[in-house]
Amino acid sequence: QVQLVESGGGLVQAGGSLKLSCAASGRTFSTLGNYAMHWFRQAPGKEREFVAAISWIGGITYYADSVKGRFTCSRDNAKNTLYLQMNSLNAEDTAVYYCAASWGVNIAKATPRGMDYWGMGTLVTVSS
Repeated sequence: QVQLVESGGGLVQAGGSLKLSCAASGRTFSTLGNYAMHWFRQAPGKEREFVAAISWIGGITYYADSVKGRFTCSRDNAKNTLYLQMNSLNAEDTAVYYCAASWGVNIAKATPRGMDYWGMGTLVTVSS
């Protein structure tokens, strides 16, 4: 069993920045080997969409076109923590942001169906 807990959401003005964290816990998490961590988001009335992903061992990242150049995904292996630095935020970034973990998934083709664990989400609201 793996638990994922997001934090860092809140209210920010358009053009501003926010940094999200996702803390992972569980006795087996550190020994599971190769896996990837992902960020998804879901806005009211919309489907859950992919935002970013990172391979835990090599740190290879992949981003959705909508956030490329603005968001940066990173991780701290020692702390079992995933981060999402969000810059130049705009209204369309308003959503609940979820972190997720997967094994054997191509991060360039990640979908919600391919995730093995999910956090409960953290709300990001961008005002304009």
